[in-house]
Amino acid sequence: MDSDYIPKKEGGANMATLRETAQAYVPQQTLNIADLDKIPIDIELKDGSGTDKEGGEFKYKYAEINNQQYRVAGSIIGGIKAILEKMPNLQFVQVIKQGQGMNTRYQVIPYTEQQPMTTAEAIKPQ
Repeated sequence: MDSDYIPKKEGGANMATLRETAQAYVPQQTLNIADLDKIPIDIELKDGSGTDKEGGEFKYKYAEINNQQYRVAGSIIGGIKAILEKMPNLQFVQVIKQGQGMNTRYQVIPYTEQQPMTTAEAIKPQ
C-alpha cells in the first residue's frame, strides 16, 4: 500500500476498510427448527427464499429466534396440524430430525414438562 494513502471520509467519519468489514463479516445462515429443544407453536413464521445447487430459487418458512433464522419444513407444519387436532391447547412441540438432504424426515411430538422419575415409578402399574 502506498504510504501516502489516506482513507476516504464520508460525513466527517472514516469508513470501514475492506479488512475490517471482512473480519467482522458473519454470513447469513438459516438453521433448522429441529435444532431447538422446545418450539413454541405460536411463534411467527416468515417467508424466505434461497438458491439451490442448480441455481433455482426455492421458498421456505422460517422463525426468527434470538436474531437467528430457523427453517420450518412443510412436513413439520403438517405434523403440528395433526397434533393440534387432538391436542388443541398444546403450547410446545419437539421435532426429531432423521437423515440428511433430500432424505431428511421429521417427526413432531408434543413437548411436555416432565419431572425426572425413577425406573420403579416409570414401570409402576396404574
